[in-house]
Amino acid sequence: MSRRVTADDIRGVVGIIPTPALPGADSPTAVSTVDLEETARLVENVVTAGVNVLMTTGTFGEVATLTEDELLAFADTVVKVVDGRIPVMVGPTAPNTRDTIRRGAALMALGADGLFVGRPSWLPLDDHQIVDYYRAVADALPDAALVAYDNPGVFKGKISTTAYAGLATIPQIVAAKYTGGKSTETFGADLAALDGRFALLPLVENWVSMVKAFPGQVHAAWTGDAACGPEPLVALSEALRTRNWDVAERIDEELEWALEPLFPDGDLAKFMAYSIQIDRAKFIGSGYSNPGPTRHPYTTAPEEYIAGGTEAGRRWATIRARYVAGAATEGATLV
Repeated sequence: MSRRVTADDIRGVVGIIPTPALPGADSPTAVSTVDLEETARLVENVVTAGVNVLMTTGTFGEVATLTEDELLAFADTVVKVVDGRIPVMVGPTAPNTRDTIRRGAALMALGADGLFVGRPSWLPLDDHQIVDYYRAVADALPDAALVAYDNPGVFKGKISTTAYAGLATIPQIVAAKYTGGKSTETFGADLAALDGRFALLPLVENWVSMVKAFPGQVHAAWTGDAACGPEPLVALSEALRTRNWDVAERIDEELEWALEPLFPDGDLAKFMAYSIQIDRAKFIGSGYSNPGPTRHPYTTAPEEYIAGGTEAGRRWATIRARYVAGAATEGATLV
């Protein structure tokens, strides 16, 4: 059964996971590509390790390349494995509003706690259209908590401060996955526009700076690295909760070092053009999960870009090993 998720339930590490694929999933004629066994294993591991909220089927979760049957089979496995331990927000995003609503209804019927909703991206939406779109989804699915998906690279533009003010009038929106960079000025303007009505989730690598800049207002952050092993992220969350700034800043520096190779020539735009493939290489390089191949047509990328993703995963694994060892010997997160 779905729970009634509120903004107060969005705390700590919001982990987004890939959709594991079976061998041959990269074929344009593949069917039933989801590796449900690996899905169950990955979900159990990240929940047990301490992720506080689970989100699925965004960009590197390959919502755009899953068939509806695959999406529902994957979501059913995730929901059953989590079994109510933490909130589960599943992405239903389709190229049009009607299919997003229909898929969202099916996901809620499976027991998802809410929906991780992007917007149609064939053409950009203006501020009015963005608010109207989310209001339409909310009105059609009144029992669904919604997480708005703000990704300028995918949706042809950032959600503006004006649009955030409009979204804040929709009660079912409990959070927004924020991809607005490190600027505390921009984040602060968007945060102020919400007036505390829902959570604005920075990328975990920006979490420390946002907590410092906006004390008492930033209680959670999203990460695409849970499938590399969430132990460092859980330790960072605890350090921020207890305001142990020395530990938080050290972990922040470790994460920056680990993820540096992810961005070709330090260029976010180059990463975004191949983000599904690069992230998949990162997951594989970490050795924590076995996500399998990416799905067609996102199956190729420059070799050096893939190598950077693989190296980021390897670096993550070296960091994670210290936190796992610390937890095993101390019975708590390494500090």
